Amino acid sequence: MIRTRTDGDVRVVTLDRPAARNALRPEDLRSLREVFEGEAEDGTTPPVTYLRGAGDAFCAGADLDAVAGLNDPEAFARRGQRAAAAIEESRSVVVCGVDGAARGGGVELALAADVRVATPRATFGEPGVDFGLFGAWGGTVRLPRVMREGDALDFALSGRVLDAEAALRTGLVSRVVDDPRSVADAIAAGESDALAAIKRRLRDRRGDETQEQAEAAAFADLHDAHAEEITRRNEERGSRSDPAELPSRCDRLK
Repeated sequence: MIRTRTDGDVRVVTLDRPAARNALRPEDLRSLREVFEGEAEDGTTPPVTYLRGAGDAFCAGADLDAVAGLNDPEAFARRGQRAAAAIEESRSVVVCGVDGAARGGGVELALAADVRVATPRATFGEPGVDFGLFGAWGGTVRLPRVMREGDALDFALSGRVLDAEAALRTGLVSRVVDDPRSVADAIAAGESDALAAIKRRLRDRRGDETQEQAEAAAFADLHDAHAEEITRRNEERGSRSDPAELPSRCDRLK
């Protein structure tokens, strides 16, 4: 079951099968994809989405009862891939908060997010190799983009479990904090159009020249949209004896 609610500038999407450690059945994957593919084009979707799991786990991956009974395993893999792609292609910045266990498909959903944040009690594993499978929801594509190739191979081939600090060292997550939601809130404090432009540019998989052209165009659009703020900030900087004293947005949030 997938639950959604909007809290200010953050949409909260919850994987809500705590009794099954939020393991995902085919119908759950469909619902998750529909949540992200159904985003409004009129700007009413909040600029940041916070993806979390209910209970004491983030997501145990695919529901093994469903996997054992599959008549068309390729179609099941494709369904998971479409759900992960919908997360990755979301109009909003997706912050994934991992508290507790992320296994198999749970890791793959996290990989599709823009920012992955763990609590100290989070753990990560790809146990499929222990029973002759592997993560096929886009994990073999995204994992070596996020971790170094050697770390990705070690993680996937060994089936070993990484704790939060190991996940941080290997790049699987970018922060370890007590409250991952606070990271989503901090990102949501930025200008929504800038957040969207940054995501589009950093997610662009086209050639370098094409990406740089798009980057320059996005910069020009944001410059025009925030001209008054830029001028105000420049005037404030000019009035200070030490430009380094000018507070950043992060300073103002403290």
